[in-house]
Order: sequence, then structure tokens, then C-alpha cells
Amino acid sequence: MAKVAMAVGEGFEDVELETPRSRLVEAGHDVTLLGVERGATVHGKRGRAAVTIDHRADEVSAADFDALVIPGGYGPDHLRLDTALVAFVREFHASGRPVAAICHGPQLLIEAGVVEGRTMTSWPSVRTDLVNAGARWVDEPVVEDGNLITSRKPDDLEAFCTALLRRL
Repeated sequence: MAKVAMAVGEGFEDVELETPRSRLVEAGHDVTLLGVERGATVHGKRGRAAVTIDHRADEVSAADFDALVIPGGYGPDHLRLDTALVAFVREFHASGRPVAAICHGPQLLIEAGVVEGRTMTSWPSVRTDLVNAGARWVDEPVVEDGNLITSRKPDDLEAFCTALLRRL
């Protein structure tokens, strides 16, 4: 089955990590959590979830994974400051394999410089950032443009997970 990396930062949206991760595992895929510090525990912004980071981005290769998932919440904003993680996202995107980001997840894609000319969606407060970075923003539950899969919010998780699993 597929190997999937999830980029997880402190303050992630609990359900936006838990739901895709459990759906991926149930489908037989292997999920690796990438973050700023291997072995660190990061907490969801709602206080329901805490996870341990498996690896820093500079400890793995983008070639080791079949898909990348970026949960929303405050995590993507924190991860934007990690140059190794941003480089990983840029390299992974260039591979053409699926990159799925929900809610505030596209903030990390903006930092990696991979949104120009793409049609995407996000949490409404990220809209202007995407437009300023050259993306075309639409208000849809899930948007697929090339290898990018984006969704707006937790209510869109079913469509988001279905699109991701279909690509794997």
C-alpha cells in the first residue's frame, strides 16, 4: 500500500489530522508524521488530540512517500518557518504525486511557492493569501487541480478523504 507523509505542527485542527489519518490507515496505508522535531509531542488546537512526530523533514526524502497531507488549524502557520519542511513540500509537489491540504493547510503550500496558476480552496481567511500568491480561489468542498487536492473545513472531510483515497 501507499506511504503517506502528514505535515503536522503545534495547534493542528484535531479532526483534520485524525480523520484522514484513520481513513488512510483503515485503507491499509502507512502514515508518517513529519514536523519540526522528531519525538516531540504536538497538540491539536481543540485539545482532543496529541501526536508524536516521527521525523523531521530533513531526515526523510520526498521520494519515500506516495502522498502528502497537510491538516489545517494553526499548525501550517508554524510549519512555514521550518525551512527543511518547506523544502520538502516544494520537492514533493514537484514530483507530481498527490498533495492534499485542508483549511489553513494551503499556507504551507504558499510558503513553498507552489500555488501560482492553480485553482484551490481553503478556509475563507486564507483566500486573500492564496489569491496574492497567484492562485484562483473557489468556494467548493473539494478542489482537485493537477496533483493538488484542497478543501475548506472539517465539514468537507468526507469529500477530502474520498479524493485523496481515490488518488492512492
